[in-house]
Amino acid sequence: MLTQEKAISFSAIADLNQLKLQLNSQPAVDVGEYIAELPPERRALAFRLLSKAQAIDVFEYLPPEVQEELLEALHDVQVCQIMEAMSPDDRAALFDELPARLVKRLLQQLSPSERQATATILGYDEDTAGRVMTTEYVRLREGLTVQEALEKMRKSDQDKESIYYAYVTDDNRKLVSVVSLRQLLFSIPTAKIKDIASDRVIKARTEMPQEEVARLLKRYDLIALPVVDREERLVGIVTIDDVIDILEEEATEDIQKLAGVSGGDEAALSPPLITIQKRLPWLVGNIGLYIGAASAIAPFQQVISVVPVLAVIMPILSNASGNVAIQALSVTVRGLGVGEVTPSDTLQILRKELLAGVGTALALGFSLGILSLIWSPANERWVSIVAALVMAINVFVAATMGTLLPMGLKRVNLDPALISGPLLTTLLDAVGFLTFLSLISLALQIVR
Repeated sequence: MLTQEKAISFSAIADLNQLKLQLNSQPAVDVGEYIAELPPERRALAFRLLSKAQAIDVFEYLPPEVQEELLEALHDVQVCQIMEAMSPDDRAALFDELPARLVKRLLQQLSPSERQATATILGYDEDTAGRVMTTEYVRLREGLTVQEALEKMRKSDQDKESIYYAYVTDDNRKLVSVVSLRQLLFSIPTAKIKDIASDRVIKARTEMPQEEVARLLKRYDLIALPVVDREERLVGIVTIDDVIDILEEEATEDIQKLAGVSGGDEAALSPPLITIQKRLPWLVGNIGLYIGAASAIAPFQQVISVVPVLAVIMPILSNASGNVAIQALSVTVRGLGVGEVTPSDTLQILRKELLAGVGTALALGFSLGILSLIWSPANERWVSIVAALVMAINVFVAATMGTLLPMGLKRVNLDPALISGPLLTTLLDAVGFLTFLSLISLALQIVR
């Protein structure tokens, strides 16, 4: 990890030769972080100090905007070397972030084989197995012996992204079986691959969503997963490092969407303008929603003036029910995200939330009732009964909405995280205030 002390020590080196030695001796990920944090005018200079091998490794750890900046600043020969050495999946991910004109120029500089590999990946839909896979994998024929397979891997597979699994295919590239490097190393050299390989292959299809791919690797403790097309032909593999990126991306997106950040992809160090663009639409929209909630209160201004203690009770009612809703929403979205539950489990989850809500409703309703009893004048202590009742009702409504809304979106193939916390709490405020004030109005007519 690049510590602040190490970054400062790099910046303090005035001798370029010494800095070159230091940068080329550090892990690529740390050097990438150091270069990304440099002022734009110094990045290209620092990158040129790297050896060819180090530069290729470091480039893949740079943020897309820094990669684009360097591609514009470097000579075509350097750019070509970097692009050619990148793995096809990382190259495709980079091209997704670059302007079309630059992608066209870079594609023309690639060798025919690398150009074809990149075009293959870019041809699949975003966020699918086909888009995140790499075409660099070890492929064997059934008729080989263990010794022949190992020789083949030594000679032609040393640059593959993962060698821990070898995939056995027939003459039409259809996936037949899989054999691990461990099996090859500890099997008799004369044994046939077909005799030691397993035909129980866990695989993904090119159109499978990337989060389902991640769940498969996690479920079966794999470090790579083969990807096949509709004809069962092997076209690539998804490796564990890609899955870690997928899980981080999906978790970040869900967390930020729940908080109302548009797109769900704002970085902590994003420029202020990007932060405004990501957050302002939701905030402005939320004002519109709160206008709706406020409109539910407006007809009851006379009631609030008659019973002033309502102004003290209502914020507590709003906050408590909103928190209950966000808790139910977060647990449900997380369960859907990691594959723990599906829409078919809706009734089971709702039953659990409502049973848990009984205790919550009693505790919160009792607490608000006691507080209302303390704050209310002697002639208005009946308000505590209404407040406790509405709090209990709101808790049940909050738990129900926090469960049913994301489940409903998932059932129609939409992202459950689209139901953000601010949206749900605002809806609950409107429902809670309208119920509370309506009951207070009714009670006033009775007691007076």
